[in-house]
Amino acid sequence: METGSEAYARALHGAGIISREEADTICRGLDEVATDLRLWTRTAVRTLIDLIKNFVDVTCTKAEREIDVLLPGYTHLQRAQPIRFSHLVLSYAWFLKQDAERFQDLFRRLNVCPLGSGALSGNPFSVDREKIASDLLFDGVMQNSITAVSDRDFVAEFLFACSLTAVHLSRCAEDLVLYSSAEFGYVTMDDSYSTGSSLMPQKKNPDGLELVRGKAGRISGHVSVSICIDLTEDKEAIFDAYDTLVTSLQLAAGCLQTLKVNKAACESSLSPDMLATDVAYYLVRKGVPFRDAHHTAGELVALAEKKNVPMSSLSCAEAKSISELFDEDLAHVWDYEHSVEQYKATGGTSRRSVEAQITCLRQWLEADGVPKN
Repeated sequence: METGSEAYARALHGAGIISREEADTICRGLDEVATDLRLWTRTAVRTLIDLIKNFVDVTCTKAEREIDVLLPGYTHLQRAQPIRFSHLVLSYAWFLKQDAERFQDLFRRLNVCPLGSGALSGNPFSVDREKIASDLLFDGVMQNSITAVSDRDFVAEFLFACSLTAVHLSRCAEDLVLYSSAEFGYVTMDDSYSTGSSLMPQKKNPDGLELVRGKAGRISGHVSVSICIDLTEDKEAIFDAYDTLVTSLQLAAGCLQTLKVNKAACESSLSPDMLATDVAYYLVRKGVPFRDAHHTAGELVALAEKKNVPMSSLSCAEAKSISELFDEDLAHVWDYEHSVEQYKATGGTSRRSVEAQITCLRQWLEADGVPKN
């Protein structure tokens, strides 16, 4: 592909303004600097979208393989409700899909050509700016010369998109770092993305994921800098953010692809108290308003705690002492597979819903969503 300087010199030569020899020695201008930065950013956007799609593909493959694994879902770091491991990892894919779409949307504003605008007032010669833009595979030209040479909005947008992508990767990394600890043991990191301790030989540190988690702050720091500094200082921010995000995406995909899911550890952490909401749903299906059902389920929880037994160990008679609506079919509530399978609506954690998510993401991956200019 031509550089901005080459395309501009050829256009001047074509207009009869300079000779071919002079075209070889043409000096650079502000519009050429702006053009080159757009050309670089355009390539960077394509690369990042490709890497994001690779991460999503890895996530879908992991979700397909581990779809039978159930584990506690957490809110406020407290065990909340049973979910499929696949449902958890697919949540990362959906965040990253949005990030890719954000880069794709940026491309529309990025891919316009400032070349031929001069330093401020435009070009005094009969330069065909549309031809220059076409030669450089831009979608069109910028319509105001001042905007053309001074616009760095696309840099700020690029850095924000990088920052948000890094935050989403950090979220994924934080979960997996926590779940790889001995206290959880839900996943085991591959040795290629872990290190030992220089002092404690029993340790296996998830260094790859910790790097992904930490890099988000570095990229986010560039966002505020980019909108405050002189235009000549924007290069360090955008180049470093890009390099850092490329590394983070590659690390995150590698860690997720190679980690081992410990099904036994995941499922041994499930407990009947996590099904208290299901008790409320049980009553709702019998016509009880949710507010009242929630209160009654809470009474059942309190009774189990008073007797120091799991809720599933309460007899039907004991349950009936709280509500006559409880019957022998309450036993179905204590089945974890039954619990996750009730969430069949779009976006839920049932097998059918998870498989539908994977299908939807696969279709997006197969679509031609990477700008090809």
